[in-house]
Amino acid sequence: MTMFLLIGLLLFLNSTVAAPCWRHTSCSWPTDVAFPGPWDNNIYAPQSRTIGPKSAFILKDKTPVEGVATLSGNGSAVVFDFGIEVGGIVSVQYAASGAGSLGIAFTEAKTWIGEWSDSSNGKFAGRDGALYANISRSGNGTYTMPDKSLRGGFRYMTVFLITTGNVSVALQHVSLELSFQPTWSNLRAYQGYFHCSDELLNTIWYAGAYTLQTNAVPVNTGRWVPMLANGWANNGTLGPGDTIIVDGAKRDRAVWPGDMGIAVPSSFVSIGDLDSVRNALQVMYDYQNKDGSFPEAGPPLLQQNSDTYHMWTMIGTYNYMLYTDDGPFVRKNWTKYLKAMSYIYGKVGPSGLLNQTGIRDWARWQTGSNNSEAQMVLYRTLVTGASLANWINDTTGFSSTWLARANALSIAVNDHCFDHDYGAFRDNATATTLHPQDANSMAVLFGLVNVTDARARTISTVLTENWSPIGAVAPELPGNISPFISSFEIQAHLTIGEANRALDLIRRCWGWYQNHPNGTGSTVIEGYLVNGTFGYRSSRGYGYDASYVSHAHGWSSGPTSALTEYILGLMVTAPAGREWSLSPQFADLEYAEGGFVTRLGKFQAGWRKERDGYQITVKTPGNTSGVLALPILEAGKEPIVEVNGKVVEEDAMSLDRGRLMLDLNGGEYTVRVQQ
Repeated sequence: MTMFLLIGLLLFLNSTVAAPCWRHTSCSWPTDVAFPGPWDNNIYAPQSRTIGPKSAFILKDKTPVEGVATLSGNGSAVVFDFGIEVGGIVSVQYAASGAGSLGIAFTEAKTWIGEWSDSSNGKFAGRDGALYANISRSGNGTYTMPDKSLRGGFRYMTVFLITTGNVSVALQHVSLELSFQPTWSNLRAYQGYFHCSDELLNTIWYAGAYTLQTNAVPVNTGRWVPMLANGWANNGTLGPGDTIIVDGAKRDRAVWPGDMGIAVPSSFVSIGDLDSVRNALQVMYDYQNKDGSFPEAGPPLLQQNSDTYHMWTMIGTYNYMLYTDDGPFVRKNWTKYLKAMSYIYGKVGPSGLLNQTGIRDWARWQTGSNNSEAQMVLYRTLVTGASLANWINDTTGFSSTWLARANALSIAVNDHCFDHDYGAFRDNATATTLHPQDANSMAVLFGLVNVTDARARTISTVLTENWSPIGAVAPELPGNISPFISSFEIQAHLTIGEANRALDLIRRCWGWYQNHPNGTGSTVIEGYLVNGTFGYRSSRGYGYDASYVSHAHGWSSGPTSALTEYILGLMVTAPAGREWSLSPQFADLEYAEGGFVTRLGKFQAGWRKERDGYQITVKTPGNTSGVLALPILEAGKEPIVEVNGKVVEEDAMSLDRGRLMLDLNGGEYTVRVQQ
């Protein structure tokens, strides 16, 4: 064994003893998984906070590197592959035979491996470049990237040599101190799980979960603003606390409430991290403007002028309360919430429609005026606001007022925006022929179109006309596939029981990226083009820089919550799960199981098809109550239902839309349905 290899081995062994949490952050998370089992093999998170690369290869000819990687001469380069999306502070220990410098460049996608990092700083003045470590003479040395240059998201790291002489540098040891999920001592301590008979769906679920981990970051590692012309800096202050959820691992490292519309439910059912959510919401309340509006993004960016993202902060407050029952948080911010509601409802005009003047949004081409997507988001804001008012025992009548306004809005949107000839909502209250993915998906999911309304099924069918072999193209962002908006679409299909349709879209869209040879193989991507390239939004705000796209973006994690809440069918319906429902959708699967944790305890369920029916198991805390919605597999044939071995009498159940409804108190049950 060479001396270099021996030193590298010793350093690797030492690196496994790492600080349990990020830097000086207090550990405040459970140390173990809540539901241990074989599904833990699908967790992408590393065992230790300090890790090394999984493999390495020579950049020039892709030759694998065995043992210690050595750079010989100017321009020689080695690529280190960490195998998954990672982020944090890199250290390189080396032995040099002479003077020169080491360059270090990063990329999430294999597409941009080389001496220039993929783009993240938002200036659009070219890709991010590299970090450089000066080597003044022969000997051993260590380079650790400055804290401000923390790289939030990458899989590949290229190390290259710049020298004018016949110099070689042996890279004895490469290590990475992971910065995400800063309050966790065990990065694999998931508080939720999912497992089914389709391994692709399992990997997609865990890719969404791991993406959310990479998006939970230390509060002093935000992207620096104003944007740098060269390089990058991630030393901006994001908000209160020790951990906060941001837009993406690599870039837009700030709080973006719109993203949280998908990210928060998925985080709840998987990793269980709602501390990061609370801090993200609090920063939006802390920076509320005098007129009642919320910023579109948190500090240091503090971008303004978005009506939809304003409302997503309010919807996010509902989601946080639903999952935590943190009444003190809501009451603390209730006055600001009321001001926010007054601000946005003040834009409703004589037609009964919202006049969208804060026109910034998720990326769609057309915004403003009576944009139909904004109407759907306002409807959801009013309905969830009514629930919030009830949950905190507000006695001033806001709940009934907001529900009445939601009903009036529903009537106006249906009158002015629905295209009866086409069978879907138009993009606004004009004669436009654009029928957007976002508004139509949200109309069904949010209940503006009732699930019993025939139009809900028509909309579901119309949405499939946008599908390509690799996902749904958003007509409101032509040529682009948005897993964010598609996250709403799959839930819309599931809301009306079109489970096979939803799984088809998940396999097309998320399956395409999960199996992409140039992707991270561990996270979900922000978006991509229908032509199969990573150039999402290149012509719409991203400066034609395809490397700017984030490959670990929480807003794309919709399948994680959808598979738990609709396919498994387990969801909470009142704060912390004091009320819950179990309404499984089998589709083409043979079995599914999963669970999550609230402050009340563990919630766990599973189902499995059998030759003559199916079996369901459910276990919930004793101080809860739930509704079991049992699918009827063969119409017109009455099933036999047994609960814990006893036949349930017909009058103990009710029939609702092809399901037998059964009320249960919290506890442990085995249900068999024979048909």
